[in-house]
Parts: sequence; structure tokens; C-alpha cells
Amino acid sequence: MRKLIAGGVFATLIASSALASGLKIEVEGEANGTITIDLLEDIAPKHVAQITALAADGKYDGVVFHRVIDGFMAQTGDVEFGRVGGDMRRAGTGGSDLPDLPAEFSDVSFDKGVVGMARSQSPDSANSQFFIMFDAGPFLNGQYTVVGRVTDGQDVVDAIKRGAGSNGAVIGAPDVMKTVTVTD
Repeated sequence: MRKLIAGGVFATLIASSALASGLKIEVEGEANGTITIDLLEDIAPKHVAQITALAADGKYDGVVFHRVIDGFMAQTGDVEFGRVGGDMRRAGTGGSDLPDLPAEFSDVSFDKGVVGMARSQSPDSANSQFFIMFDAGPFLNGQYTVVGRVTDGQDVVDAIKRGAGSNGAVIGAPDVMKTVTVTD
């Protein structure tokens, strides 16, 4: 399937992601528990297909929440540099071996529990990293791709260890996505 993705053909993964309705994330650290996310494949089919492929391959297992800003969001998903035991100074600067994705902006609001794709300044640079909202962030509306919503475990999200400073870099041992599985 990677060759299909790398070639820009997403039909196979989009079709397979239509069977996936969400993610189950087991979190360990200051926050312990399960976060259940409903993926919005009708809103962002390419992004959902990519997240689903990475989760199904176990790429998110052992990845930390590297950027956590109180009152805003918790960011994770750097499958390249964000692994437990890795050099946390680089966490948040990597992606996956899959291509970056074109933006799939929608009119879905960034409310508490909404899951969005992290990216650089380029709207078409989302890859593997995503964030979960602690509170509403209307300034993100139409600027970032929405991929899902927390349906259970917002209390676990709310307990994720906060970072320091304006960039929310987590000091010490960050919370980690122990396992991420695709749900039907």
C-alpha cells in the first residue's frame, strides 16, 4: 500500500479506511487510560487513510505527547523522532515515510475534543502528527484539517502532562501513546 500512497493514489486506503470508524489510544504516564476517537473520513478522507495506515502498522505505538499547551491542545504522532527513549529534543520535527498531504479544510469547528492534523506553515504539509483540543480554538477553524472527535476518554486527554513555555515542550518524561489500534 505504501507504493500506492507514495504514487498519490489513495483510493485503496480510502476504501479500507471507510471500514475504520476510529482509533483507540491507550495512554500511560500522568494520564492513564483509553481515548476513543471517531474518525471523520467523510470530512478528511486522505488524512484519515494515512492515520489509519500508520496506526494499523503500529507506527504510533510508543509515541509521546511532545507538545502540550494548557487550555489549548496536546500534540503527538511524530513517528520519526517522538518515540519513548528517543532524543526528545527532536520530537515534533519529524513525520513518517509517507508523503505529506494536501489540506482538507472543512467547516467543522475546533471545539473541545476535536482532533486536528499538525502541520508546518504550509497548509499541505500534514503527515503523521495530530493534536487533541483541551478547549475550543476557533482561530484554527478553516486553517487546519479536522480528522476526528473524542467520543470517550476526554478525561484522559485532560490529564495529559502539560508542557512548559509558549511552545508547550514537555519537560521530563512525557505521556505516551502505549498502543494505538484502529476500530471498526
